[in-house]
Amino acid sequence: MDFKKTNAPLNTITYDRNVVEAQTDNIYEAISIISKRTIQINESIKKELIDKLEEFASPTESLDEIFENKEQIEVSKFYEKLPKAHAMALENWLLEKVYYRHTEIKE
Repeated sequence: MDFKKTNAPLNTITYDRNVVEAQTDNIYEAISIISKRTIQINESIKKELIDKLEEFASPTESLDEIFENKEQIEVSKFYEKLPKAHAMALENWLLEKVYYRHTEIKE
């Protein structure tokens, strides 16, 4: 997922409940789907950040040898400025970019 192209808000916004539940006709089901998408987005961001920060890690680092790396700081600042994962998940939900399905239990 390209996090740079998201239009998710950085601040908290109040949404119309009817708009959020429109796809499922059940607010609790919609929130459950959005929360699962939030977890996926959060894991994806975390994995991407760790991969990028590992490029800067040196195998011989000790507490005395830690130094400031400007590129590493810029990467960290970029991820700090991203919208929260729940805002991106809600944006995906409202734009109908989230695929979900009902699984039925067979007896």
